[in-house]
Amino acid sequence: MSEPTAVSVAKSEFRSALTSLVGEKGCLFDPQDTAAYCEDWRQLYQGQTPAVVRPASAAEVASIVRFCAERRIAIVPQGGNTGMMGGATPSAEGTQIVLSLSRMNKIRELDVVDLTMTVEAGVALQTAQEAAAAANCTLPLSMGSEGTAQIGGVISTNAGGNNTVRYGNAREMVLGLEVVLPDGRIWNGLRRLRKDNTGYCLRQLFVGAEGTLGIVTAAVLKLVPRPHDIALAFCAVPSAQAALDLLVLCRRYYPASIQAFEYACGEMVELVFKHFPDTRSPLSQRADHYVLVELADASPDAGLREKLEDVLGKAMDSGVVLDAALAGSSAERLALWQMRENFSEAQKRESAVIKNDVSVPVSQTPEFIAQATEACARKFPEIRIMAYGHLGDGNIHFHLFPSVGASNAEFLKLDHAIMDTVNEVVRHFDGSFSAEHGVGQLKAYMMEKWRGGVELDTMRQIKAALDPLGIMNPGKVLP
Repeated sequence: MSEPTAVSVAKSEFRSALTSLVGEKGCLFDPQDTAAYCEDWRQLYQGQTPAVVRPASAAEVASIVRFCAERRIAIVPQGGNTGMMGGATPSAEGTQIVLSLSRMNKIRELDVVDLTMTVEAGVALQTAQEAAAAANCTLPLSMGSEGTAQIGGVISTNAGGNNTVRYGNAREMVLGLEVVLPDGRIWNGLRRLRKDNTGYCLRQLFVGAEGTLGIVTAAVLKLVPRPHDIALAFCAVPSAQAALDLLVLCRRYYPASIQAFEYACGEMVELVFKHFPDTRSPLSQRADHYVLVELADASPDAGLREKLEDVLGKAMDSGVVLDAALAGSSAERLALWQMRENFSEAQKRESAVIKNDVSVPVSQTPEFIAQATEACARKFPEIRIMAYGHLGDGNIHFHLFPSVGASNAEFLKLDHAIMDTVNEVVRHFDGSFSAEHGVGQLKAYMMEKWRGGVELDTMRQIKAALDPLGIMNPGKVLP
């Protein structure tokens, strides 16, 4: 029998060492087993990895990080792999290991007096929501990917979602974190204090850092009392400006009750009807613009349906709303939200799509949509344009599609040109090129132009201080 080569010996030792740290259940080496971890949800990036490591505790995460730091092996942390920017996908070189947090899926504590829950990074957002609901509380983070997205990834990307208009992004719900640092030390900052003014707020360094500064392994999250009165309406409006006018009207009369305020162009809603034929519109006529507005209150006697009917009546009288339908039951409410949550999947089934997750001041959203539409139509006359999103907080998903029958591959070659065209309009309104999806690897090239100078220098200094070896999710966020 021939002697094994140095390469095969090294590979054997590498696998043996990782297995000794997390056990056989915690390691995947076969390319057939690791393939799903090497491609992002949008299928824009296909990487390779020598191993997917799935630790079951913070101590195991720490041991893996120490192992990698000693050998300068890069680590790509991964949650539910639902990100839009390729931030959790390894490089094509096949030298970066993927560290999946999926086995760390315990809800450690839930306190109904403190209104907090302590959860591990691998807990799916929907699982955490259900646990909160069972305790008559609410975890008010809500997004289309919540059945798969994991808490660690939600925090690491500072995810937003449908309720940001009332509760803010993930950052606003994080009271404490447990993080494994790039040198393998564990920082236990799992404090559930509402006030703690003792130096730098370290937890906020890791929220939105996309795994480039450390690995979030657990978090203390704020809860709110569960709403017992909810009113939801699906409205046809004549324009994006009318959608904004409706928001202003709702804020004037019932500002504390607004839980969600979503806008969508007619083409986006038609795409859902096309790819989900069982979806039914509650309105008798199709429209060019729609709004989904939801009010919620913890009191069961808040009378929100009557309040929403009242404000919609005023809006109809002034021509702000053309038609509206209120959900009459929990099933109807869920059906309307399901239509909204199917936007992303409908796009994926339709064709390739170049996504622009941007934000501008709320007051400027209609003008942004108009100017960005005009700019893209002028430079790329064959493409289809669809805008929708969280108008209540100024976050618009301005998405572009190839013409019907056109090549997806050829269209995707225009991604930087199209994103840059949209972003020039965003810059005009002093907005942001990433509102809630993060930077990842797709938009890292934009950071120099948008955040260069003192801001980007400071980010790099923080990165160098915490991760001097550069092993934490390289190629993401920082150009």
